Amino acid sequence: MNIPTWTKPAVWGAVGGAVGMLIVSLSAGWMVTSGTARQTAEQQTEKAVIAALTPICIAEFRKAATAQQQLHIAALEDESSWEQGDYIEEQGWATLPGQEQPNVDVAEACAEQLLDVSST
Repeated sequence: MNIPTWTKPAVWGAVGGAVGMLIVSLSAGWMVTSGTARQTAEQQTEKAVIAALTPICIAEFRKAATAQQQLHIAALEDESSWEQGDYIEEQGWATLPGQEQPNVDVAEACAEQLLDVSST
């Protein structure tokens, strides 16, 4: 059987092109590995859960009288940004029904929303 002389360079060209295309597609984000897809899905799920639970924290805050709400907002504004979530946790607003411990991520999102609403 006679193999044409151009076969070897063509095969190496195809292999090189496939490797090059794989590198380009992975680095450009056209393809993702299953691990990256799983990690992205987990991050999006966590964000969605926090977004869904934050209104419960806001509702707990709104149960207080208007004067108390204003005092809490002032105290929250006095806290440093990394301690605002702790303040929300201490008030018990981030402890969701059926849980014993406050949700840290919900507390931070709640503090952010309360300060955004109060500034407008």
